[in-house]
Amino acid sequence: MSILKRLFGSKVTDYNHLIKDGAILIDVRTPGEFNSGHINGSTNVPLDKIKSKIKKLENLNKSVIFCCASGVRSGQATSYAKSRGVNAYNGGGWSSLNRKLSS
Repeated sequence: MSILKRLFGSKVTDYNHLIKDGAILIDVRTPGEFNSGHINGSTNVPLDKIKSKIKKLENLNKSVIFCCASGVRSGQATSYAKSRGVNAYNGGGWSSLNRKLSS
């Protein structure tokens, strides 16, 4: 076990459980990136559109899992959504999240 995990703990998010409980999956990549491959059932809302869509996310009263190419943009979307009271999770890169959801 790494020193950081021992110091700060390691919380593993069960994305399959979140999805089964009604979480929505939002891919914050550009439409071109999204169209080149994405997780089935995900919705494309590019990062630069998140602020204009946040009210809609707040009103859903559901957990939101954000993903992108590497986890950077989804991390930004997650931080912003959390600051607005949305129960948000950074799913990281869409292809690795897709593997987690498929297992």
